[in-house]
Amino acid sequence: MKAGRRGFTLIELLVVIAIIAVLIALLLPAVQRAREAARRTQCINNLKQLGLALQNYHDSFKMFPPGYIADGPGTHVAHDGTSGIGWGAMVLPQLDQVNVWRLFNPNVSIADPINDKFRENALSVFRCPSDPQSDMWEIEHESTPGTILANLPIANYVGSFGTEELNGCENAPGTPPVSATGQCIGNGAFYHNSSVKLRSITDGYTETILIGERRADERLNWYSTWVGMVPEGEEAFQRILGATDHTPNHPDTHFDDYSSHHTGGAHFGLGDGSVHFVSDSVDLTLFQSLATIKGGEIVGEF
Repeated sequence: MKAGRRGFTLIELLVVIAIIAVLIALLLPAVQRAREAARRTQCINNLKQLGLALQNYHDSFKMFPPGYIADGPGTHVAHDGTSGIGWGAMVLPQLDQVNVWRLFNPNVSIADPINDKFRENALSVFRCPSDPQSDMWEIEHESTPGTILANLPIANYVGSFGTEELNGCENAPGTPPVSATGQCIGNGAFYHNSSVKLRSITDGYTETILIGERRADERLNWYSTWVGMVPEGEEAFQRILGATDHTPNHPDTHFDDYSSHHTGGAHFGLGDGSVHFVSDSVDLTLFQSLATIKGGEIVGEF
């Protein structure tokens, strides 16, 4: 007689399932690490593209773009006006985004419905792939919460205002860092109607931050953008600029500080176009030295 076919016993099946579970548990962290490494690489590439765009902008206009344009003094070559447009938007032509740039109407505010098609473009070059937030968010009127002012694209890279807290720009004219003319002035590469040139960076290109990472924070309903300073938007300056009040990812971090979803620190683009990862544990004094363009500090290893 032909013997009957023997199947798996329950114990054997449970053993197989347990072995598979152990293999998955061993492999999953490696897969996650590989994915995060790929995301870090893309984040670095984004910052390099932005750094190259800033250098090309400087080649064309003999200065870096202003942090943002608003009411106040200053001449900015092709970017005069009071639209609120920010540094990130001004380098769109240098990022091969001419078609998006052509949608911008400089004669009105970036929050004007005329600029809806321009403003509502989510561009991957401004997004860190490790940030899980969606591409767009809604900003409300300060005076009438719940009333949507505009839809804005999220950005994870902000320009360096320097070491001062940006909310100091809300002070009365004549009190630092606001000039008597109402200009919001920082000691970094980007501020209100700035016109910083490479020769202005006397601290050295390789030791000066131009742009850095900031994560979106759904818990605090805090998001940055690349388009510029939207009038009547909450803490408008801090949406496009950053300051070194704290080290990266500090537990007491403020809205204008730098942060990331990368473990251990955040990426920064320097004046020479290079990108560096700055640790959470970096000395604060050293970190702040990197944020100034002509502070005269001596910067060590970082």
